[in-house]
Amino acid sequence: MPGFRFRRGLVAILALALIASAASAVWFISLETGKRRALAALDDELHVLARTVEGEIERFRYLPAVIARDRRILDVLASPEPATIERANAYLEAVRTDSGADELYVMKLDGLAVAASNHAEPTSFVGENYQYRPYFTDALARGEGRYYAVGATTGIPGYFLSSVIRGNGRIVGVAIVKVDMRKIEATWTDARSIVAVTDADGVVFLTGHAPWKYRPLQALNEETLLDLARTRKYGSADLASASPIFSDAGRLPETALVDGEDARRLVLQVGIEPDGWRLLGLASLAPIRANSLLLALLTALAGLLIAGAGLYMRQRRQLTRARLHAHAELERRVVERTAELNRQVEDRRRAEAELRQAQESLIQAAKLAALGRMSAAIVHEVSQPLAAMENTLASTGLLASRGDAAAVADKVRSARDLVRRIQRTVKLLKSFARNEPVRLEPVDVDKAMAVAVELAAARATEQGAQVKLCKSSSPPSVLANATRLEQVILNLVVNALDAVKERPEGEVELWSEHDGERVRLFVRDNGIGIPDHLRDRIAEPFFTTKLTGEGLGLGLSISRAILDEFGGGMNFETREEGGCTFRIDLPAISENRLREAAE
Repeated sequence: MPGFRFRRGLVAILALALIASAASAVWFISLETGKRRALAALDDELHVLARTVEGEIERFRYLPAVIARDRRILDVLASPEPATIERANAYLEAVRTDSGADELYVMKLDGLAVAASNHAEPTSFVGENYQYRPYFTDALARGEGRYYAVGATTGIPGYFLSSVIRGNGRIVGVAIVKVDMRKIEATWTDARSIVAVTDADGVVFLTGHAPWKYRPLQALNEETLLDLARTRKYGSADLASASPIFSDAGRLPETALVDGEDARRLVLQVGIEPDGWRLLGLASLAPIRANSLLLALLTALAGLLIAGAGLYMRQRRQLTRARLHAHAELERRVVERTAELNRQVEDRRRAEAELRQAQESLIQAAKLAALGRMSAAIVHEVSQPLAAMENTLASTGLLASRGDAAAVADKVRSARDLVRRIQRTVKLLKSFARNEPVRLEPVDVDKAMAVAVELAAARATEQGAQVKLCKSSSPPSVLANATRLEQVILNLVVNALDAVKERPEGEVELWSEHDGERVRLFVRDNGIGIPDHLRDRIAEPFFTTKLTGEGLGLGLSISRAILDEFGGGMNFETREEGGCTFRIDLPAISENRLREAAE
């Protein structure tokens, strides 16, 4: 037993040592690989940025030579009088606007600027002498010059391109174009890498990292400092007291710490010709180190997981047997329960189908019952125009025998009007009595009320009651089934007519209201009202206060079931002056309800 414990402890120590070695190796390899990838990406980025800087300068390289050939420039150098100066200034200003250059100006051989694009500005170059600038001396010596410096007059840095101006075969002046490099510098401010451009002396003059501006990479010697001061290359910048960015002299470090940061950065540079500039880039090592550490931790975790896998597998074998038995038992119970649930679902579907069919039958029966209750009035509505049409046709025969064509035509028109009246009544009855499948669609509430009123018109006329329909100025619409909504309204109108049957001046009034979200339909009568003890039973199926044979007691119950399908409801209240007011409440039509109905 002690020997077994010793061997188990030794195996554990060896496993931990192996895991530590693997994690260290992964950390080192990942770190070196990440450095190589970061350097390659930084090199690509710096070459693209170098081409951008070169392209911005080359875009204006032709311009000094172009303006040097213009007659207005030659004239101002030959005779710097107010008229020639004014023309030259206007020309340079127009070229600046068209080309996008920062400034353009012309200097005589003594270094005095005689015309400039900024002649009308407070920082005008006109009258200033810049013979100390290298771009002026280089142009006189070699025909052209290039130089980056802070503007002595404006204080704005820029790249100066110069070209000699020749007249009558001799040099008469120098043309200069100043290029603003700050737009390029601004794009480097939010970059992940720190980017800087240094001149041939190692002084940073373009960078997205503000603390580096006008600082040398390494310490500058006295001769370089004197030359920079003589040419006023960087204006008032105190390069003599500026601390070097890197302490190592003569070479750049592979990695460096940047002021205000804890993580070191990789350092890389590429050259920008022909000025001997260097484009410097610093990429952070923090994400590389974090990624390496994460991979090392994952390796260690994987080793620990593998080491623990043996113990886990042994325990799992023991648990698997028990789980297999429990799983088999559970599956048996699931199968039994699923079969039972399927039977219950099927029974419920069958019951719902039967209930739906029964409800459809009751709705149809209620329709026919309503029509039956109005049958006498409907027969009167049809027989009256038939009798009138018989008399009309008899009169037509007599008139035809007399040869009175105009009277015959008039009688025929009267007969056709009577036929149309009968057809309209029959059409309404057929549409109302039809047993159609329920399909939700936009329904004009006022139109549905008008159909119900027209169906009940004969009954109202027979009783001597008056049915009033107050139409809305902007008819509301609801998502419902037109026939069934008409059935609900007709049920309420017929019930209202029953309630006013004994009144000498029976009156039923219909109107609608809507507030954008809900639509409400009202049916009000001046009948006898509903007693308080019957209020809770009035909508019960087969409950009725009418005599036997006058009703089934299903009208209000079915009406509420229909309104439930439309997402609405119905209630009523007894009026103090007598009668009842029934209210149908439905949601107004909306895009969501239209989409739900379509689905």
